[in-house]
Amino acid sequence: MWSHIPEHLNPVFVKIGPFQAHYYGLMYIAAFLTVYLLILYRLKNDDTGISRRFIDDCFFWVILSVLVGGRLGYALFYNPGYYISHPLEIILPFDTENGFKYTGLYGMSYHGALLAVIFTAAAYCRSQKTDFWKVADLFASAVPLGYTFGRLGNFINGELYGRVTKVPWAMYFPLDPSRQLRHPSQLYEALFEGVLLFLIIWPLRKKMPATGCLFGLYLAGYGVIRFFLEFFREPDAQLGFVLGPFTMGQLLCFAMVLSGAGIFAIRVKIRS
Repeated sequence: MWSHIPEHLNPVFVKIGPFQAHYYGLMYIAAFLTVYLLILYRLKNDDTGISRRFIDDCFFWVILSVLVGGRLGYALFYNPGYYISHPLEIILPFDTENGFKYTGLYGMSYHGALLAVIFTAAAYCRSQKTDFWKVADLFASAVPLGYTFGRLGNFINGELYGRVTKVPWAMYFPLDPSRQLRHPSQLYEALFEGVLLFLIIWPLRKKMPATGCLFGLYLAGYGVIRFFLEFFREPDAQLGFVLGPFTMGQLLCFAMVLSGAGIFAIRVKIRS
């Protein structure tokens, strides 16, 4: 019964004609709302030095950059050849080669979204003469719990499933053409990259030696956890392994770990 759970999940929340609203979209809304409420909690209870008006305005640009950066990152990191030949499909949720069919936007990259958020937030902070590192720490303390919902959305969609395994909790995924038992890697990521990382970072939000350190810790922590979990996740079919036994996600996470550790060390040195 456990093994067949994904086969009984309908990813479509509502369908009107050719248009479909998926639970994955609702998970994005839940993720953004969770992060926003956690940040409001910190504004009320912690001495962040940041106003709610700033956060409300900044949050709009953050959401936009997540969507745009996530989509562009997927096209660049995971399937550049295809999207060079089909550039309109990066932004249009339709298949125009086989008639005119609504397909939705398939494929989002966490790392692409992360880069877009960093650059957008840095630019907005500069325009508002606000300390970027304070804002980065504020978001870093809340993002992991919001991220949990994104991976639950992947699970409901039956996508980004794990590698073939014989563990007792393995599952069949309807999008798997081989119909083999696989790791429910989406749930691993929701638990470890989301809940566990949040439980590590949230209590440390007031204990960092300098501003920017919490952000560095988030980057390094996520990178380490995701790097390990990628060994349980099936590589993207169009890309496969890119460097020996490693996937594109692992290479990007390795860069995250180095960046996070570097930010942490530099911010501590500047403070001292």
